[in-house]
Amino acid sequence: MTAAGVSAAAPDAALAALFVPFESGELSLPADGRVLFLRARAGVRLREMAQPGWLFEQGFLPFADELARNGLRVGEPAADEKFSLVLLLPPRQRDEARALFARALQHVAAGGVLLAAMPNAEGAKSGEADLAKLAGPVQHQSKHKCRVFWSTLSADTVDRAVLAEWLALDAPREIMDGYISRPGLFAWDRIDRASALLAAHLPADLRGSVADLGGGYGYLSTQVIARCPRVQAIDLYEAEARALEPARLNLTRAKREAGRELAVAVYWHDVTRGLAQRYDAIVSNPPFHQGRADLPELGRAFIVSAAEALQPDGRLLLVANRHLPYEAVLASRFHEVRTLVVQEGFKVIEAVGVRG
Repeated sequence: MTAAGVSAAAPDAALAALFVPFESGELSLPADGRVLFLRARAGVRLREMAQPGWLFEQGFLPFADELARNGLRVGEPAADEKFSLVLLLPPRQRDEARALFARALQHVAAGGVLLAAMPNAEGAKSGEADLAKLAGPVQHQSKHKCRVFWSTLSADTVDRAVLAEWLALDAPREIMDGYISRPGLFAWDRIDRASALLAAHLPADLRGSVADLGGGYGYLSTQVIARCPRVQAIDLYEAEARALEPARLNLTRAKREAGRELAVAVYWHDVTRGLAQRYDAIVSNPPFHQGRADLPELGRAFIVSAAEALQPDGRLLLVANRHLPYEAVLASRFHEVRTLVVQEGFKVIEAVGVRG
């Protein structure tokens, strides 16, 4: 548990597997030191391998902060920047992974290597097949219940049509009811049932300035705008950078459809580190896991940050899986806590009056 309240979970086995080809002698680090690591994760082996000049990209802010705390250079490559080696930890969601393979390939210099690692249980064989379809011949090794695979860039073997098709997979797209999302976000292709339950129980008299913590592509924020006419401003906080553009698009549409003046803003922010502003109300469907592991401490950290950011008479409305043990921390932070509804395995809770 970090000071921020988020478990900086140990990097999964894929990170360890990623460096196996260097240990076995199958690959060597480039002499020019030009290395880009996409979706990078911090870890002991990475600290041993990383060299000055390596660039690390990570869109999930807690993980990006962890890389920076390890003294690594975190940022984004220029659109036309090339590297002799591009490392990649592909995500499980296949459209997101394919888009990332295509983007990674664009940053590989001629004769350079694109190297990826995935757990066997999370689509490693499909990932390898996808890279082969895109880039041509692929080599692989297996270690730590993962598959690490790589391709050396040759203009003659890259399928340009597939490259263009897969690059487009990451573009924000309409999913349902006019909402914009993109592959790989939480509940990216649907309206999450828990969030919909909270939306249905939003008090019509919610007023003033509101924050949405962990707002994803913006569904809850849009519902606050649509259902609560006395709300004058809403700020959405989200740690995943890829969610920010869809969220802005969805909030802009919601504001237009509401036909009234209100201020909206979207922030790339780790909620567990606290908020700089005060609010009359906060809504949240807080995350409670990293990867496949339950992590109720994360939801509790959201509650603490919410309590610290609310006005003394402020209101917190949150939804959670029924089994999650949030009541004790809520009671310690608020004068009044009540469950509004329990339905389909979820509970909607209202907490009012921040304890001093």
